[in-house]
Amino acid sequence: MRFETAAIHAGQEPEPRTGAVVVPIFQTSTYAQPEVGKHTGYEYSRTQNPTREAMQDCLAALEGGKYGLGFASGLGATTTTMSLLKQGDHVISSADVYGGTYRVFEKVFRDFGLDFTFVDSTNLEEVEAAKKPNTKMLWLETPSNPLLQITDLKKAAEMSKQNGWTLVVDNTFASPYLQRPLEHGVDVVLHSATKFLGGHSDVVLGAVVTSNDAIYERLSFSQNAMGAVCGPFDSWIVLRGLKTLAIRMDRHVANAEKVVSWLSENSQVTKVLYPGLPSFPGHEIAKRQMSGFGSMISFYVEGGEAMAKKICAKTKVFTLAESLGGVESLIEHPGAMTHASIPEEIRSARGLGDDLVRLSVGIEHVDDLIDDLDQAFRS
Repeated sequence: MRFETAAIHAGQEPEPRTGAVVVPIFQTSTYAQPEVGKHTGYEYSRTQNPTREAMQDCLAALEGGKYGLGFASGLGATTTTMSLLKQGDHVISSADVYGGTYRVFEKVFRDFGLDFTFVDSTNLEEVEAAKKPNTKMLWLETPSNPLLQITDLKKAAEMSKQNGWTLVVDNTFASPYLQRPLEHGVDVVLHSATKFLGGHSDVVLGAVVTSNDAIYERLSFSQNAMGAVCGPFDSWIVLRGLKTLAIRMDRHVANAEKVVSWLSENSQVTKVLYPGLPSFPGHEIAKRQMSGFGSMISFYVEGGEAMAKKICAKTKVFTLAESLGGVESLIEHPGAMTHASIPEEIRSARGLGDDLVRLSVGIEHVDDLIDDLDQAFRS
């Protein structure tokens, strides 16, 4: 099935007892068993739940993978994925990552005996130089958060295979509609489904997709053993969101491209970060591995931190808020909000300055979005 059809039908056969076209919300914690040691395939909803299974199967189909797993949040997916490792293992990670990812790596898993090296993953020579005898995983964001950096997935997969690393890619910014990392040789794809997959800023959920049998068996065990599972109602909300992912992403991208054009001509903007710009580093790679450039935009402004924060505070259609990927447009200041958990000196060294603003462009009328930014800059 093509993407738009799979989004509506994969994992979503009519419910056999009633014929319900929409997958029901199986809001139950446990299931009756006909006799001791024998059950219908369901025992306890931490382990199995039909609504969660439908969402997992649909997302796996959209990513082109065999297996999907749902979690209570994107960080729940991250935490469970790290169960693939053991004490003493080393992880090479993109330096430009979501602040919560950096925080859990540095402030939680380092205490458990894992080692992390953060590199510019767009430079695979730097990735290669960071490897150690105990390196077991390469963790990438592409496009990255918030600098939209692009890493060559095919080359990263080849390097990982040669070194025996597990390659994990956070695909949140692109969604499977714009990028399918498994097709480029990636082992594990991770999502904060809170974002584009849910699409309406009304749910918190994480997901992992893989085609590797051994990785799936381990993560499936950990999903049950560690317990960071998503509930049936949240699974149902994301499943509903997936149905309209394709048409939403088309509008997201179209709006973003027009906003980028406007920002690029604004004299108060010193630099626009967007993979769709021909001048953007990684543009050609993004053209090869993505079917669209997404709706996340970051830009630097004249006037430094004060100006950046004033712009964030003055918008009326863009809502000042963390998160991204909803139908409504959001604006935020990464240094003070989503990436505040990264020490200031590290943020500055990575180019994440206090003059940086990040946009998540929604599906409103684009002229209203541009008018809103214009009045915010002028005010």
